[in-house]
Formats: sequence, C-alpha cells, structure tokens
Amino acid sequence: MSSGSHPRATLDPETVYAERRRIAGTVFEHARDIADAGISAITTQIPGYSARDTGFRADVHDQLARLNRTGFEAMLDKRRVTSEDFAYVRRAAARRAQSGLTLVDYINAFRLGQQATWKTMLAHAGESEAAREATLSMVAPLTRFCDLISTQAAHAYLEFQQYLSAEVGGDSRELLESLLDGVLPERGTQLVTANAHGIVADRTAPMVVVRAVVLGTATRRGESSDSDAEVRHLVCASTSRIGVNGLRTLSVVRGGEVVAVPVLGRSGSSDELCERLRVMREKLRSEGISLAIGISPSVSEVAGIPRAYQQAQAALELLPEDGGVLALPQLSPFRYLMLRADDTARHLVDPRIGAALTDDRTRGGVLADTIRAFAAADMNLREAADELRIHHNTAKYRLGRIQELTGRNVRSINDLVELLVAIELQTSPQE
Repeated sequence: MSSGSHPRATLDPETVYAERRRIAGTVFEHARDIADAGISAITTQIPGYSARDTGFRADVHDQLARLNRTGFEAMLDKRRVTSEDFAYVRRAAARRAQSGLTLVDYINAFRLGQQATWKTMLAHAGESEAAREATLSMVAPLTRFCDLISTQAAHAYLEFQQYLSAEVGGDSRELLESLLDGVLPERGTQLVTANAHGIVADRTAPMVVVRAVVLGTATRRGESSDSDAEVRHLVCASTSRIGVNGLRTLSVVRGGEVVAVPVLGRSGSSDELCERLRVMREKLRSEGISLAIGISPSVSEVAGIPRAYQQAQAALELLPEDGGVLALPQLSPFRYLMLRADDTARHLVDPRIGAALTDDRTRGGVLADTIRAFAAADMNLREAADELRIHHNTAKYRLGRIQELTGRNVRSINDLVELLVAIELQTSPQE
C-alpha cells in the first residue's frame, strides 16, 4: 500500500530536534573526513588546484574543515554566524588571489566542498522518519550558510585581487617613497599612479598621512595564525578602500607598517575619513586583527607629506597598548599636550585634587563633568546646568563641593585651568 494512503504521522518536535543535534554533532566530528573528500574532489576536478604543492593543499584542507565546523557549531549552539566566524574565509580568499588562482576555480572549489558536506550528512542521517525530518529542517539554514560564506569569499577575493593589481610593478611603493621625500614625480608611470589616487600638483586637494600598525591577530583554539606579512597586506587592501573622494587611496606595506595617503578632495573631510578608518578597524577587529592607526593633520601640497608622516607617528605614540584610532586633526592643542604629558606632570598635580577626582570617578565622574561643562560654557553656570540637564541650584552646589574638596575656585581662571589639566591627566593613558 502506498504511503499516500495514510495520513502522515506528526512527529514530536523534541524528537526531531534531538535527531538534528545528533546529525549536526556527527558531521562536526567528521569535519576532517569531509575535508579529505573535498580536497580529493577539488584536486581531481579542478586543474588550478591539482598542480599545487602540499602546503597549498594543506591550507585548502584546513579551510574546508573549518568551514564545516563553523556551520555545524553554529547550528549546535543555535546561533547566527558572525563576521568573526568569517575571518579565516577572508584571509584564505586573499591567499588564493595572491597565489594566482582564478575566481572561477575558487568558487568551484567551494561547490565541491559543499557537495562533500551534503554527502556526509546524508550518510550519517539514518533512515528513520525523525532523521529524515531533521535532515530536511537543516537544508534551509545550511543553504543560507553556504551562500553567505561563498559570497563573503568571492567579495574578499575580488577586493584583494584589485589591491594586487594596483601593486603590480611596484609603482605604488616607489611613488610612496618619493612622496615621503616630498617629491611628486614629474612623468612616467609613478605620476600616472599618483593622479589615479587623486595626488596632483594642486594646493586645493588636501591630503593626510595614515600609519597603521598590526598589534596582533586572534585565532580560535586549534587554528593557525596567518603570517604578519599576510595580515599587513589584508590591512593594506582594506585601507586602500577608505577614500572619501571617490578614488582609491594610495596604500602600501612599508616594513612593519601600512602607510596610506588619502586625498580628501574638495568635498571630503578629515572627520569622514577618520570615521571610515574607525569602521574599518572595528571590522578587522571582529575578524581578530588588532590595529593602531595614527592620522596626521591635512597638508595641501606634496612638500608637506614628510612632516605629515612624522605627525602620524606622533599620533600612534599617543594610543594605548590595545590600539585604536587617533587623528591629530580632531585633537585640540590642550588635549594633545595632555596626552604627551609624562609622569612628572602627573606628580605635579595637587594631592587634594588628585584624591578628589579619583573618588569622583568611582562615583560616576559628575564633578569632573561639571567642571568641563562650566569651562565649555565660558564660566556661565546657567548654560553649564542646561548642558548637563540639571537644575541651576544643583550645578551651584557641585561647584561649591568642588571648592570644598580641592581648595580651588572654578571661577578663577588659574584654578579652573589647573582642575582641567588634572582631569585630562587622569583620563589620558599613561606610558
């Protein structure tokens, strides 16, 4: 009698879910077996892979295993995959582009790897009704994962390939060295490269210098770390895309750092550029790459680039150990001097002021905020209270409390400056 003669029994959802976890767990445990099958199919069917050395094949095998662990681990944990999960995919894509592998071969390898995964999952699913239901329930999320991961890989491949194309011939590196000497080439391919990045003999096109240093790369347990040189090239490729004038940014790996010369143009701004660099850093940080980025003030001619390069280094030196982005154009001279202060300056702070501010920080920093607001309001108490969104009498009480704790009257210019200096020194990172 055909199965269609009887209504289909409704399976207990908990039973189906238990089968789904069993299958996912089994496939997770067989990740290396899947990678074995995948690499065999890839090297047999794709000529671009078959002629590669053992190191290249081992890298592909590692990526296949990690892809499966990532997808099925997320399924077991009932969570969505994140950009951190894709970090190794982007780095592997850069290595494939750098090796000269074609994009067609790269995407075909993904397809064959996915086929190996499906075959293994079906082989371990079993024949029970619950197993079949569980397998069907996994089709949609696994398909979404495969589509997402292959799209990420293709984008990363194309981005890095574009970066490599700009690097061919060494024109970018030679151009940067010339610019760091304050000279714009007058003719030849270097001048063409400079113009393609918006760098021209034009005083109305402001530029800044960006210096980025890789502080470290995070990997999950059991994963191998990419070489420092590979990571710097990834950072360089990302930096080349942060332009604010519609053009690519000249970006070069120079020794242990990445140096870029973004041209702001007439419509771009340093604030917009800094924000893009912060977004870039956060994206790379989510992929396990920690950066320190220093940005110089803008210069309007090539002759100012050597000084801007040194200023970008000064910005780097002001960053804490865990890095970040620091743009000198966004600092006031006062803030810059406070960041440059040494231990001697901190020891000169009156102990009463230091103790009061330390205690205030543990209580939320309301007194320090009041001092800052009072200074920003040109010592107008009512405007300061409005800015802080507190009653005028509350602000007045706080000023009295500040004088009581520190012995300083905020209505005195000298005392107010001393308090502001003490606040900045306490919040600035110490060397």
